[in-house]
Amino acid sequence: MILIGLSAGGCSFSRGSDAFARMGDSEVTGSLKHMQAAPTESDLAFARNAASDVLTRGDKDSSQPWQNPETGARGSVTPIAQAYSGDDGRICRGFLASYVNGKSESWLQGAGCKSANGHWEIHTLKPWQQS
Repeated sequence: MILIGLSAGGCSFSRGSDAFARMGDSEVTGSLKHMQAAPTESDLAFARNAASDVLTRGDKDSSQPWQNPETGARGSVTPIAQAYSGDDGRICRGFLASYVNGKSESWLQGAGCKSANGHWEIHTLKPWQQS
């Protein structure tokens, strides 16, 4: 009976004023698979650590997986370009990071630069904007 009730009940989904539920002033509607969850600060910390690790190794065509056991979010980080000289003369490199949480999938883009002590510091990590 419960299964019949659930299957006959249909599907309803309502969101508040969440930035991912709205685009400008118009409501976004559609299937749930197109909605993206926003990474938490702890998710971003795990992604930053993975980015620093993969940039430190310096391997060509390598990726570093990451996972946040607290939220269940996971992904991987892959350098996408050759190293370049930053504005301050440091060696820098860009990367893409995948973000998966439940059925939500998205991409983050970032860049890191090598510090004076040889460690890679991630200075940007934000949602990927395709050009």
